[in-house]
Amino acid sequence: MLDAFRLYSRYIGISFRSQMQYRASFLMMSAGQFLLIGIEFLSIWVLFERFGSIQGWKLAEVALFYGMVNMAFATAEAVARGFDSFANLVKSGDFDRVLLRPRSTALQLVGQELQLRRIGRFLQGLVVLLWAASALEIAWSPARVALIIASVLGGACLFFGLIVLQATLAFWTTETLEIMNTLTHGGVIAAQYPLEIYRPWFRKFFTFVVPLACANYFPGLAILGRSDPLGTPVLFQWLAPGVGVVFLIVALQVWKIGVRHYRSTGS
Repeated sequence: MLDAFRLYSRYIGISFRSQMQYRASFLMMSAGQFLLIGIEFLSIWVLFERFGSIQGWKLAEVALFYGMVNMAFATAEAVARGFDSFANLVKSGDFDRVLLRPRSTALQLVGQELQLRRIGRFLQGLVVLLWAASALEIAWSPARVALIIASVLGGACLFFGLIVLQATLAFWTTETLEIMNTLTHGGVIAAQYPLEIYRPWFRKFFTFVVPLACANYFPGLAILGRSDPLGTPVLFQWLAPGVGVVFLIVALQVWKIGVRHYRSTGS
């Protein structure tokens, strides 16, 4: 495990140095992401400016969810580039070379590239989160701050797991099916709002099938000190971010099944 961590650190160092060769490009792309994603929050602000609240939820409360989920997704996107572009390795036959190396396939892919420009989305989510924290009347404590950090990390694990599952499909389809984007990018949009406002089937899907609510909505309730209209206990809300870690572990096991079923192109 320690040896794998050292190797991953070297991967990250190489990726960082290569991207810093073009610092102007990095800064412009990061700023572009910051501004582009900022338009999404502007649309939420316009919605609340018009209606005031959504089923009793205020803008600052929704901003908390928005900041957490965007920071989580930015983190997952930054480290999962190798899995995100995995279909190209399968179609070209280059995955054969990955298999020949005496290292975990998952480690090699996750170390392929660290997308530093995703820091634009991360910082935009952080700015919104900090504004929400200052606007809300919350008795902040080390435990609540730790829960926010755990929620972001748990959400990152969950989105990472979704990207791994998307890559695994390429073993059978040779393409990363676009329908998976409804769970990643679509999941980000859905998680920006309280789960309570959606229909029952939708709430169940994002709680029990793709447990995005466990990495965002339920911890958010604990941070806000609000009782859950859906009836979940407070203890579960505090422990919910761990579900994202479990989801990633399961996704990596599914990945191993896909690797065992891989058939080379023969090229």
